[in-house]
Amino acid sequence: MIKATVQKALNDQTRKEFYSHYLYLSMAAYFESINLRGFAHWMRIQAKEEEEHAMKFFEHIIERQGKVVLEAIDAPTAKWKTPKDLIQDAYNHERKVTESIHKIVELSDAEKDHATAIFLQWFVKEQVEEEASANEILQKLQLIGNETSALFVLDGELGKRPSK
Repeated sequence: MIKATVQKALNDQTRKEFYSHYLYLSMAAYFESINLRGFAHWMRIQAKEEEEHAMKFFEHIIERQGKVVLEAIDAPTAKWKTPKDLIQDAYNHERKVTESIHKIVELSDAEKDHATAIFLQWFVKEQVEEEASANEILQKLQLIGNETSALFVLDGELGKRPSK
């Protein structure tokens, strides 16, 4: 049986993962609006992954005989000045998610909830990948600067991202 403190933290993380889903959909819509369809494709896949992450938390709570409590999800921003600003926001968001996961790891260790601690290890590894992916795109955009043709090359590259 899951402890109330861990259950609360996992429910909150479920909400955060669904927010991430919304955020990446908003980012995809922004890229569609400026005809960067490769970036939009990348963000749609990212949104789908975040929904899957939320459902992993959902299922873990249920498997531990906990109660899933779905709370309101804030509306994400819908406007950015540049693609680079958007990707910077995505990177910063992933860093916040990493911090949140780490806090739940610490809580599960303090509560001696070994099942949740083991469950969370997948997310710890996943967040390393998530941050690295966003940072790679950000670094490329910093190198590109105002070079429009290079932006279109990167757009084409991102459009080839396969679904998992």
